[in-house]
Amino acid sequence: MIDVLVAGGGPAGLAAAVHAMLAGLTAVVVEPRTAPVDKACGEGVMPGGVAALRALGVEPVGRELRGIRYVDGLRRAEAPFRDRPGLGVRRTTLHHALHERALGLGVRIVPGKVGEVRQTRDSVNAAGITARWLIAADGLHSPVRRRLGLELPGGARGGRYGLRRHYRVAPWTDFVEVHWSGQGEAYVTPVADGLVGVAVLSRVRRGYDEHLAGFPALTAALHGAPATEVRGAGPLRQRVRRRVEGRVLLVGDAAGYVDALTGEGIALALATAEAAVRCVAAGLPERYEREWVRATRRHRLLTRALLAASSRPVGARLIVPVASRLPPVFAAAVHALR
Repeated sequence: MIDVLVAGGGPAGLAAAVHAMLAGLTAVVVEPRTAPVDKACGEGVMPGGVAALRALGVEPVGRELRGIRYVDGLRRAEAPFRDRPGLGVRRTTLHHALHERALGLGVRIVPGKVGEVRQTRDSVNAAGITARWLIAADGLHSPVRRRLGLELPGGARGGRYGLRRHYRVAPWTDFVEVHWSGQGEAYVTPVADGLVGVAVLSRVRRGYDEHLAGFPALTAALHGAPATEVRGAGPLRQRVRRRVEGRVLLVGDAAGYVDALTGEGIALALATAEAAVRCVAAGLPERYEREWVRATRRHRLLTRALLAASSRPVGARLIVPVASRLPPVFAAAVHALR
């Protein structure tokens, strides 16, 4: 019997497997997709996420990020990261680095899906594998979470949708730029020389180009040809009853999600994966719920506040002017990001 079975081989799942191996536990990952796995995301890793990757022995190649900049037409507000830079990195590049680190430590990655989960007092069985613990890192619409009855009814109602595409254009900034409009936001992240990622978020489901048309200045800057196809995700809002069910622990997006507005998805995935492994290694899975609340509290508060402020066009139009007039407040919010 192995120690840890991980459902899902994205960043959260691979990080959990690496943490398990570093803690002296055996780990197997079950993942249906072949590496590297892509996903619609903003691709900006906050400074705490960069530090967490280095603690895992993972240093993917990307573009250094100095901070966050809000843009609305000619109005701007920016705040550099305080202690260390962030990282703009292609999702596939990040996944490859984590995948190789996991394999190098002896993690076994099995192609397949986790279906039925059966638990006893001392073990959990899924995908034909018996383990002491199961860490579910199977994404925003986690099948494991749903099968265990851990979703709150209507949790996705009111959730927003995200779309991402890359452009062959020289990055014009070393900040993550968040362009605001009354209909949503567009996130610009330099991820490589000659390549930027642009993700759009909105409550309205429509085509990528239609979303992007709401940001004429940004559209003019993207004079290079699109480099990738559009990828989408949503609804982003996912509410969860709890994150521990017997010997199963939920991490990453599977553990619940508010919105991608603050760009902390990767940092939170790494933090919750580390916390879950720490708890199971100590034989105290019940402690993980408190650890999750602590690790995600600032993100949830900040994201909900920004969502409330931007829920109407008038409020969205005030965010950048207010941030530009109150630099200390904006800087404090950015410094609160992981």
